[in-house]
Amino acid sequence: MSPEQAPPAVSRRGLRLTGVAAVVIAAAVVIIGITTRKMADARLREWTEIQAVPLVAVAVPDNRGNRTSLDLPARLEAYSQAQIYSRVPGYLKEWTADIGAPVKAGQLLAEIDAPDLDQQIMQAQAGVASATANANLSNLTLQRGQSLVQSGAVSKQDIDQRSADFANKSGLVKSAQANLDMLRVLEKYKRLVAPFDGLVTARSTDVGALISAGGGGPPLFVVSDTRKLRVLVNVPQNYVPSILMGTKAQVSVPEYPGRTFSATLEASARSVELASGTTRMQLVVDNASGELMTGAFANVRLELPHPEVATNVPASALIFDQGGLRVATIGLDNRVVLKTVTVARDLGKVVEIATGLTAEDRVIESPPDGIAHGDLVRITGAPGNPLEAETASSKRTLSKPPG
Repeated sequence: MSPEQAPPAVSRRGLRLTGVAAVVIAAAVVIIGITTRKMADARLREWTEIQAVPLVAVAVPDNRGNRTSLDLPARLEAYSQAQIYSRVPGYLKEWTADIGAPVKAGQLLAEIDAPDLDQQIMQAQAGVASATANANLSNLTLQRGQSLVQSGAVSKQDIDQRSADFANKSGLVKSAQANLDMLRVLEKYKRLVAPFDGLVTARSTDVGALISAGGGGPPLFVVSDTRKLRVLVNVPQNYVPSILMGTKAQVSVPEYPGRTFSATLEASARSVELASGTTRMQLVVDNASGELMTGAFANVRLELPHPEVATNVPASALIFDQGGLRVATIGLDNRVVLKTVTVARDLGKVVEIATGLTAEDRVIESPPDGIAHGDLVRITGAPGNPLEAETASSKRTLSKPPG
């Protein structure tokens, strides 16, 4: 073999070595890939098992007493209100007080011209005069007869008849006089006067208007005592036992935003209206300044009594199922312990627990659906929680690409 032919022989040996090395490297890559994928699958299974354990937020029950109030719509009314009607028919002669005018007790509001009543009074006066004259004549006839009895000129029977006639005529005098007195009393009602100090809040008549006797139609005037106002509010039945006489309340009205007026509970109907399931209660608010108006809409805030110490949990912590009303708590081994509870007061977002919990219990704020006694859970933000640490480690591992 010549020297020029040696290099090709060496190149064939190098190629064989290179091929063998390539095969070894490929096998190594395959083995490493398979091993890495198996490890990733194992970590994924481990992470999935950890994620299957529910993650929950835990809170310790709050033991402070909750100050609660009840906001209800209400209506303002005058403490005293009188609707003025006429007792006599006629025509309105004049009126002296318009709406919004302050009046004193006995002050003239209006005067009625009643010609029919005037004629009745004149007729009654004549009737009294006629009955009195007849009674006087009957009395004289009786006296003459009594003077002649001794002489026998008049019989005893005649004297008895004259006595009966005089008694009858005397009765007619009394009847006529009573009728006249009644008309005199009605005559006083031609003047409409204020029954007490107050404010004229309505006037529905004018000069020359025909006035009917009695209460038919709207009142001629309405006089209201607005120095104090009644606040009428309907309280739901379940709150009635908690609201005692003398309870303080705050009254607000739309025309004075941001302001409140102090009121005191004065009376309760102590009965439930069938239609609404509420009890009518009456509060009194001072209105000496005259800022509040009778008939106005108002909002009443009633302060409800509250305990100094209470066990409070979020309303979302309650579980109601076939086992009754329960709360999920966490034991020392991070396993669920379901406790049966009773509710003292439902305050919306917070519930006061009467029995079943202690101040040291760790309550799950929003237990997941299907949670059962003894289930293992993870606690959000728990320091040193091995499950959380393991979860975080698994997430970091899975976030890296294989190999």
